[in-house]
Amino acid sequence: MITHTMALTLLSVMAAALVFVAGLAWSTARRARRQRAASGDQLAQVERRLAEQRAAVGRAETSRAAAEAELRASEERYVAALRGSQDGMWDWDIASGRVQLSPRWKSMLGFEAHELADDLAGWRARVHPDDRLALNQALAQWLAPATSADDARFEHEMRLLHKDGSVRWVLSRGITLRHASGAPYRMVGQDTDVTPTRHVLHVLQAVADGTAGAVGEAFFPAMVRHFARALGLDCAFVAECADQPVTRVRTLAYWAEGGLRDNFEFALAGTPCEAVVQSASACFHRNGLARMFPREAGWDAYLGMPIISSDGRTLGHLAFRHRTPLGDEMLVDSVYRIFLARAAAELERIQALARLRAEASPPGVPAS
Repeated sequence: MITHTMALTLLSVMAAALVFVAGLAWSTARRARRQRAASGDQLAQVERRLAEQRAAVGRAETSRAAAEAELRASEERYVAALRGSQDGMWDWDIASGRVQLSPRWKSMLGFEAHELADDLAGWRARVHPDDRLALNQALAQWLAPATSADDARFEHEMRLLHKDGSVRWVLSRGITLRHASGAPYRMVGQDTDVTPTRHVLHVLQAVADGTAGAVGEAFFPAMVRHFARALGLDCAFVAECADQPVTRVRTLAYWAEGGLRDNFEFALAGTPCEAVVQSASACFHRNGLARMFPREAGWDAYLGMPIISSDGRTLGHLAFRHRTPLGDEMLVDSVYRIFLARAAAELERIQALARLRAEASPPGVPAS
């Protein structure tokens, strides 16, 4: 039989067991709560990192899209600028080989839009034979992998063949459009007609070379001869004022029909030279000269420019005449300014020497 004492002891053991079990359960629950809290923190950190990565990807995608949009816009602006230019535009699709030549490009060479094919062969066929190798080398270098932004830009000077058989010098400029891999897929550019500039350089070089060793009175024949030859003119002369107020001039050198002629003196009235000397400004008649000035019978075009001294006086003038009309290629003002200044200096020196000789001559004895 279970005694009272034994019952009490059993109850005590059972109570202690319950306490232990309760403590164990509480401890287990607390550890579980801690683990859940730790796991929750880790999960929150992972979620935050994922959110940050998603945001970074979103920003990168936005930046990439913006960059692509800006690149497309930049390309479109460049192409639009080229299309609005007065220069001849070309657009080369490298993969297909198609070259779109603008109507302006074709008209620069005297062609209607339908007369030239829009392909690489048609484009290169208009390049002067002597310049094709250099163009091919320039294009090959241009197509090579770019190492800097400047490598995307193309600049090359060459000659193109006009429909009438003449040659036009052009400065060709463009850019290369490339894939992300760096491979070029398109070239867009424009050709600027620089023939007038080349013409100016030719005239400048020819006259400079022809007059380099000429001084004093020898300068004027050399100047008119080389101007006439470089410009392809029928007549060129330089004259000084013969009286004051100026009504007459006398030539210091006169070139006509391929050779130097005797100098002479003439009245300004009724000639285009009168306006040049009296107004101290250039005068250009492209054609119809003889209709306006009957004294100029046989001549159709005229260009005259004053020779001005260092103190602003008109010393004389340089003039060109031609039997057929002249174009705007004659208006190479920068070249004329150089040699007009040289002519003024030579004239002033000659006149100063003449005055010195006159002052040194005995009374009644003419200066030699």
